[in-house]
Amino acid sequence: MSYTTRRSTGIAGLDLAFGGGFLPGTRIIVFGSPLSGLELLAQQFWEAGGRVSSYLMLDAAPEEGMIDARGMDLTALAGAMQGERVIVDSLSTLIRVRGIDAAAGLVLEETLDIIERGANIVYLLYTGLHSPYEEARMMRASDVFITLRQQIHGNELERTLSIEKLKGADVPRRVIPYHITAKGLEISTTSRVV
Repeated sequence: MSYTTRRSTGIAGLDLAFGGGFLPGTRIIVFGSPLSGLELLAQQFWEAGGRVSSYLMLDAAPEEGMIDARGMDLTALAGAMQGERVIVDSLSTLIRVRGIDAAAGLVLEETLDIIERGANIVYLLYTGLHSPYEEARMMRASDVFITLRQQIHGNELERTLSIEKLKGADVPRRVIPYHITAKGLEISTTSRVV
């Protein structure tokens, strides 16, 4: 099925970078440290849909409206994915508990009908927990791969977002500065050349 209407990411600057948002029917992996704001990005995407879709929490006790997915097998995980916006927090836990083959199977096979019906699935993947092989397998399985980075320069913290993979489109050649605020991620509409 072919889709042209984009689904808002919930972050104005990120919508701009994606030409209006995520294309429906895409697998999105957000890669970063626990302090990079990747959970905030996922929550903003989920909340932009009015929280009527699914936020599957595998890492900790779920917050209000989230689904407690701890201990679910792959079939149950896929079955719990309802609505147009699905968050899996986190793919890292799935890899560590069930292995890379099971995680790749969930992303590519178990959720194929969910992707075909036009839903977006956002998977969180944490840096520093996986081998380069596991990271490469997950990047290959995704349609969109977003990396959040932080660097300290003297007494300043610089945060940048880069779109590493964008299926069916040119990958932007710029990194996008962002800030973490009380309301979530704010992404600059100006970029820096990489």
